[in-house]
Amino acid sequence: MPKYGPKAQKEVEKAMHEYKEGDLTIGSKSDKKVRSPKQAVAIGLLKARKKGAKVPKDK
Repeated sequence: MPKYGPKAQKEVEKAMHEYKEGDLTIGSKSDKKVRSPKQAVAIGLLKARKKGAKVPKDK
């Protein structure tokens, strides 16, 4: 059973793809690359929350 809704899963999937390609950066203005898969998932969930997807709240 998935932990997040379908929209959130898509956003995390996109973020992970960018991470694996080496294109995912921390923040929009920064040139720093994401270094861990956990960071990539967190960025994907953050984007999903902004779009209104069903995602549990931050702890």
